[in-house]
Amino acid sequence: MFDTVLIANRGEIALRILRACRAMNIRTVAVHSEADANLRHVELADQALCIGPAAAAKSYLDVSRLLEAAELTNAGAIHPGYGFMSERADFAQAVEKAGLTFIGPTAASIRLMGDKVSAKKAMLEAGVPCVPGSEGALPENPEAIEDIARSVGYPLIVKAAGGGGGRGMRIVREPGQLLQAVATTREEANRAFGNPKLYIERFLENPRHVEIQIMADGQGNAVWLGERDCSMQRRHQKVIEESPAPGIEREAIEQIGQRCVAACVHIGYRGAGTFEFLYEGGEFFFIEMNTRIQVEHPVTELVTGIDLVVEQLRIARGEPLSIRQSDITLRGHAIECRINAEDPWRFTPAPGMVDQWLPPGGPGVRVESHLYSGYRVPSHYDSLVGKILAHGTSRAEAIGRMRQALDEVVLKGIESNIALHRKIMDEPGFCAGGYNIHHLEHLFEQGFGPYTEAQQ
Repeated sequence: MFDTVLIANRGEIALRILRACRAMNIRTVAVHSEADANLRHVELADQALCIGPAAAAKSYLDVSRLLEAAELTNAGAIHPGYGFMSERADFAQAVEKAGLTFIGPTAASIRLMGDKVSAKKAMLEAGVPCVPGSEGALPENPEAIEDIARSVGYPLIVKAAGGGGGRGMRIVREPGQLLQAVATTREEANRAFGNPKLYIERFLENPRHVEIQIMADGQGNAVWLGERDCSMQRRHQKVIEESPAPGIEREAIEQIGQRCVAACVHIGYRGAGTFEFLYEGGEFFFIEMNTRIQVEHPVTELVTGIDLVVEQLRIARGEPLSIRQSDITLRGHAIECRINAEDPWRFTPAPGMVDQWLPPGGPGVRVESHLYSGYRVPSHYDSLVGKILAHGTSRAEAIGRMRQALDEVVLKGIESNIALHRKIMDEPGFCAGGYNIHHLEHLFEQGFGPYTEAQQ
């Protein structure tokens, strides 16, 4: 049991964690960089501590500083949020070694699922369907690589075993492109992830991106909490998420959800996690598991009524799951728009001073943001500054409430992608549902924004 949690993150997720801790009467410690001294959660926390300069490598990514801060403040647990240290097995291990509780999976689970090759092997063993591809990491021998590619079939995609976030992958449409793609991706993977291992998968041309939210207590109990459709993407980055996934039979969703639960029990998983799938031709294909709370977790909270961060805290305290599968019912439809400080058409970051921030409200509207009027968005971190969510009894009602929320929100002083979200809410393909992961990029190619793809 612990009574103090150190929040090893910043921005909206740090504020979200703080609120969950308060709901459980848990004391909070906010650590921050010099650039983040004026963040909202820093002001609200029971104790705050500066751990270094603006550069993340010297503050939020410095293991020794985080552990020292926990010791100085008598924190018994550390919540990593998402990003930064959330999927670093070495950090989870260091936290446990220091006698503290890591609010997340074990280091072994993070390591297993963080390597795409070992993750795929574990999922196949657990009966989770995977994209057809190579068994294990690619060898060094060029002829052996070509043989594997022929057996998989073209088009295919070369992926880094330690990759993520759309990095470390290349599409290969014909044999003549293969070896160069492997060499380039291997070099990139080693440089970006410190892991040169690669694997090959069949390339699915027009899939949807559907993910299953799970929660497990590491004591043999696990549940799945519905799905999220994250197919509205650009450059492999999610823009909008929604639940339930429109147009997919519930029976198919339930079958894949049950397999995810079985996989959690199989690997002894603990905490929140997300199984990510490509869905094409009526079939699900596992691509990766995120061993942390997701940016889009409030979508699931709105349709299930379950506080996922509170559940994380309970599990970290050693409590068994407080929910059973029979307790979970999806109610209505929820949509999330990620609000970024960026050019809405070129997607380039746009830090600066927020002159005015007036969040929207009304029935079914939820806002997760650390913004306030007078806040300066720094240039050192991710451009995400908040999330606007809308919930309704139907998808049409959720879209209508999102339109109203986007029209009502005021964000002046910096550029944001709010204009893009407003336009998507009226786009016929989005309104119809069932769009694939290339939908938004195809719209841009056709002049959806003020620039064509080539002009960006």
